[in-house]
Amino acid sequence: MQIVLNGEKRETEAVTVAALLKELGLEGQPAAVERNAEVVKRKEHEATRLTDGDAIEVVTLVGGG
Repeated sequence: MQIVLNGEKRETEAVTVAALLKELGLEGQPAAVERNAEVVKRKEHEATRLTDGDAIEVVTLVGGG
């Protein structure tokens, strides 16, 4: 399926937000996710299904000093 991830079209095999985070290598890391301009709470990542054309925003924390 095709989604728009952080403003760029992307093909994905992920069917849930949790699977997408795993596909991105972000499993278990702090990340804020929006699906079609609505925040997806962390506890809802497993249950939130992706559909073709979804607009997903993923924001992660970057450490540094």
